[in-house]
Amino acid sequence: MSRSGGSFFAFLLGVVTGGVLGILYAPDKGTNTRDKLTYQLDKLKKQLEGFVNDVAEGKDVFDNDAKNQGEKIVKDAKDKAERLLDDVNGLISQIQKD
Repeated sequence: MSRSGGSFFAFLLGVVTGGVLGILYAPDKGTNTRDKLTYQLDKLKKQLEGFVNDVAEGKDVFDNDAKNQGEKIVKDAKDKAERLLDDVNGLISQIQKD
């Protein structure tokens, strides 16, 4: 799994943990607290199922800015490599002329 995927799941775990602890320590009746907790967990379950389905279908579920930044870095590296290759070819041509 990519680093951003691991970060996403760590973030998600923190959100769930914080939500559960907040609900459990809230001053409310036990039945109301359990109902709220069940509702929130069902809601989270549906979101996770949607996320898993999107990943299984190959949809892009991560930030497009990160993807665009990665593509830019790859393009810049390719351009630099091509310039370096041109410089090397020029040096080889000079050496062969002498």
